[in-house]
Amino acid sequence: MELNRKEARTLVYEMLFEADFRSDDSPEAIFDTARSVRDIPSDDYIDAVFYGVTEHKAELDARIEGCSNGWKASRISRPAITAMRIAVFEMLYSRDIPYSVSINEAVELVKKYDDDKARAFVNGVLNKVKDNIAAEASPEVLAVKGKTFKKKSSPTQRKEND
Repeated sequence: MELNRKEARTLVYEMLFEADFRSDDSPEAIFDTARSVRDIPSDDYIDAVFYGVTEHKAELDARIEGCSNGWKASRISRPAITAMRIAVFEMLYSRDIPYSVSINEAVELVKKYDDDKARAFVNGVLNKVKDNIAAEASPEVLAVKGKTFKKKSSPTQRKEND
């Protein structure tokens, strides 16, 4: 069975959400159990994102906290923080996924698994994270990742262009 990206992202989301509750188990044990119990096929995206989010969790949480107006990751709902970790990981480490897709997919996951109020919060935080990452990105990365991203011009540049 071949999965599309949306289906694979949902499976990763579910495994990472579960991992948040099973902190005594290794990521490998959680992954192996989920794969066998849920009959999850072998998929490069699932492997990369599950282990990548697990490995970079502190970095992802720091970026989220830096853009969430004083909210610590531990205070953000588990469905929302899980979706945001996936999106931020994709923005940082998946060159083939545009920023807008990562954000939209996170919002869709939150729509499905969290409170209605969480959507706007997740969207706002992830857009701030995107702006920060895009400001750090090379033109080559922006050419691929930022297909819908338009770098904001400074007030000085806008005056020069007028």
